Parts: sequence; C-alpha cells; structure tokens
Amino acid sequence: MCSSDSLNIDLKALKADDTHLVFSLADDYFSSLEGAEVSKGSVTVALDIHKTADRCFDLSFHISGQVAVACDRCLDEMEQGIDTSARLFAKLGDGYAEDDDLVTVDESSGTLNLAWFIYQFVVLGIPIKHVHAPGKCNRAMIQMLEEHSATRSGDGGRQPAMDPRWSELLKLKETKD
Repeated sequence: MCSSDSLNIDLKALKADDTHLVFSLADDYFSSLEGAEVSKGSVTVALDIHKTADRCFDLSFHISGQVAVACDRCLDEMEQGIDTSARLFAKLGDGYAEDDDLVTVDESSGTLNLAWFIYQFVVLGIPIKHVHAPGKCNRAMIQMLEEHSATRSGDGGRQPAMDPRWSELLKLKETKD
C-alpha cells in the first residue's frame, strides 16, 4: 500500500545517476483521488528517473495490475487488466507549471507529487472497450437491453419501418440521379 505523500519525489535530492523506485497502489490510493473512471484497483508502478542535466529529469513509468471499471454492456463492475508505459519530463524552475509532458517544479521546494500523474496514466491505459467475458455480464441487464434494442432478434430479420421523413428525402435524392 502506498499513500499519496509517499509519491512525492524530491528532485533536488536525486543523485546524478539513475534512480529506480517501485510503488504498490491499492484501493486506498484510488479512493483518495476521487477520480470518476477508477475508484478501486491494485497496480504496481515501476519508476525509473534519469537525471538528464543539472536541473532536468526524465521519468519513465511502467504500470501493471488490475483496476475496477464499469462494464460497457451491463454497467456492473469488472476487473480490467492494465499494462502500460508512460514518460514524463520534469525540470526545476521558477514556480510550478504543466505543459503537455513537461512539468516545471518550483526550485524552492523541489518536490514533485506523482499521485495524479500516475492516476492519469492508469486511466489512459484502460482499453476503450471494456466488457465482461462472454456469459459473465449481468443477465437481467442483458435481457433488458435485448427487449429495448432497435432491432430484435425475434422479428424474423425484417427491417424496421423507415421514418416517413427519410423516405421523402430518399425520393428527392432519386429524382436528382
């Protein structure tokens, strides 16, 4: 388990060579951030920090584990595997600023909190489509979806009647051709 405070990296204290850190993040981390997409999970974050210049840093993340997300089909919670890599560049400067993948950290503090960056990398690592394995979705919800879908499997394969407004537009198109 890892608290948000342990995700503070003191960039000024890093040595000239590479630094390797590993964080294990669990449900308490995700719930503390109050993100809309993921509120539970268990991921391991491997972080390699390479000091590229006197005041510049290259942070390479590898994140793997499981997070709980809503199934796109039945809306029940499901576990989704995460295995993603990301990079972030940081430099010490005057004040704090974020610009794409470059973060400027106030030199007086020299501390970079990675909590929200890691959360964003996790969310970006979730596949666009996430559904349960076949047969694992909530049966009641699947039945309700089938009852309310526009094309039902029990209607013999016939097409639903066309809206009269569209048929009039089709007539206009046919007269031009």
